[in-house]
Amino acid sequence: MTNYAIKTIAENYKMTAFGVTFEDFNDWAGNAAKTAAKKAEITENGKLAELLALADGQEYQINYVLGGKGWRGFGVMGAFDAEGAVVLDFLAGDYIVVPGTGAAKDRLADEITGKVFGGLLQEITDYKYVGPGNFTFVKAAENGDYDGEMWLRAQKTEG
Repeated sequence: MTNYAIKTIAENYKMTAFGVTFEDFNDWAGNAAKTAAKKAEITENGKLAELLALADGQEYQINYVLGGKGWRGFGVMGAFDAEGAVVLDFLAGDYIVVPGTGAAKDRLADEITGKVFGGLLQEITDYKYVGPGNFTFVKAAENGDYDGEMWLRAQKTEG
């Protein structure tokens, strides 16, 4: 079983991000292409760098449900006024935290996400993921690799 922890966030918080809406959440290839195109766009036009400069410099990959549709974006912790960005509400409570380590920074967030939604959530029986969103971040590790974590709001199950 993959390692995970339960951590509690005491207060509601916000994240600001640029992203894309998915018409069909199960179109994995199409959604990955849309996400990659958005990441390239906000990197090239400097909008992501501007947002990172407003916050603490840590980038997050965010999955959320907006207007009943899947949404994925890239952003920062906190509420900021940035043209074209959305401010998302995250709720206080318990979070399933899943760690990961890898040599490829650009792929680690997706690898952790795939591990979580590819079976790990079904293995966790004492908590269930309740959303409305989740986020992953990646940072450099001391050994030259990268460490990441995915945070998913959850509720303890009865039993």
